[in-house]
Amino acid sequence: IDGFKSYSTRVNVGPFDRQFNAITGLNGSGKSNILDSICFVLGISNLSQVRVGNLSELVYKQGQAGVTKASVTVVFNNADKSCSPVGYEAHDKITITRQIVIGGRNRYLLNSHNVQQNQIQNLFHSVSLNVNNPHFLIMQGRITKVINMKPQETLSMIEEAAGTRMYENKKAGAIRTLEKKQNKVDEINRLLSEEITPTLEKLQRERANYMLWVSNNNEIERVQRFCVAYEY
Repeated sequence: IDGFKSYSTRVNVGPFDRQFNAITGLNGSGKSNILDSICFVLGISNLSQVRVGNLSELVYKQGQAGVTKASVTVVFNNADKSCSPVGYEAHDKITITRQIVIGGRNRYLLNSHNVQQNQIQNLFHSVSLNVNNPHFLIMQGRITKVINMKPQETLSMIEEAAGTRMYENKKAGAIRTLEKKQNKVDEINRLLSEEITPTLEKLQRERANYMLWVSNNNEIERVQRFCVAYEY
């Protein structure tokens, strides 16, 4: 964590135990900001989850203390290939960095390569983690909200926790794309039947009439030449 919220200088947090971890400390010592930094690097876009109104508030003292950027890097142990994100089975570690700079620049690094935010989100979706709807985090007031959920909301939460939501979203996106393509096909067919085909048929009739005129005109010229020759 470097320049993020209350962390003005670089701080390494960890290593973490595979089973259980507890972060303890005095009030104001930055315990919650560690969790916020994890949400941040996972690609959160709902800033209310990390208790700020805009990205610049995530930089230490909003850049007023000479720190103009915030950077968080998380390293995942990917040794257990049965739990690997889709497409990353060959990597023993997965390193993700998110960096923001006062003024608006926001970038992601995945194993030291610049990537788009949606690539980070897809990576986590493939292992059933959606940081913008974090069922893997129990925030303040979250239990009451879950208890009061409507059946459809509960189903949505279970689907996301089970990892099926990502595929449902992709399916819905594919269906929308197919519908758009079908609309294009329907529009092309309409143009063919209402405009292009009638125009083509008209041109074909005009061509046939023209060819008939050329044939008749050639015949007239032939007869005229014959008449002239006969008179002589």
